[in-house]
Amino acid sequence: MKNLRLAALNGGPRSRVDVSGVTFGEGVVVMAGPCSIETEAQTIETALAVKAAGGDMLRGGAFKPRTSPYSFQGLGLGGLKLLAKARAETGLPIVTEVIDPRDVTWVAEFADMLQIGTRNMQNFALLKEVGRCGRPVLLKRGMYSTLEEWLNCAEYILSEGNPDVVLCERGIRTFERYTRNTLDLSAVPAIKELSHLPIVIDPTHSTGRVSLIAPMTLAAVAAGADGLLIEVHNNPQKALCDADQALTPRQFTRLMKQLRPLSKLMEDLTDHKVDQSGHGSKAQEGGS
Repeated sequence: MKNLRLAALNGGPRSRVDVSGVTFGEGVVVMAGPCSIETEAQTIETALAVKAAGGDMLRGGAFKPRTSPYSFQGLGLGGLKLLAKARAETGLPIVTEVIDPRDVTWVAEFADMLQIGTRNMQNFALLKEVGRCGRPVLLKRGMYSTLEEWLNCAEYILSEGNPDVVLCERGIRTFERYTRNTLDLSAVPAIKELSHLPIVIDPTHSTGRVSLIAPMTLAAVAAGADGLLIEVHNNPQKALCDADQALTPRQFTRLMKQLRPLSKLMEDLTDHKVDQSGHGSKAQEGGS
């Protein structure tokens, strides 16, 4: 692909991205939590459930870009403070979305990882700003974007001196109406052919249906995803945002009991293939 000077694989090692002790590129990283931060009780209870089930990071939106200006837009600074409190109680690093270049510096004071949402994938001023901030970045694919456009947006961040970029496939818009979006699982092996950057899957926004989250999560692990971004709410029926697509803590716990053994199996299969090829083991790979 043209102009990919930093994001392209180019025969080098795969990148590993450290987020406060959690490493993308080593096993499957699970980020889970509510779509939006609503109350202290909701945030803490959900964070504790994510931790107990074996989740690696807490996700939650303090700022929520919504299709309608009348929908709940998040708690802003108050939400960030609640996320920080949840981190203090659970030890889980935080990933949260930033939507305005002017907010990057102070949001980075609270968050361990900054998320760029699908609507902002080509907000080039925002990409440049997170590239300068020194925090790892989770870059979601635009809902109408090609892989080349997505990787070029990662290039904006990388070119500003920030090597810690993780890509997130969250579904693309097609003519299909049954699901909220269409999950492009082929993006996982395709990105691994094109780029050294880790790639994770968001089975929540891509399907929009609780019944599909578990099977698409397991399919993502089998496809080789480096992580998952899953919505979990302590009481989805009362959620102020995306109530129909959030797992309960019990559903999330059940999913984690399926996910971890499958992840281990896929690692064993990968190690076996590498050993058979005579090119060494994964432990010998380096990366930034």
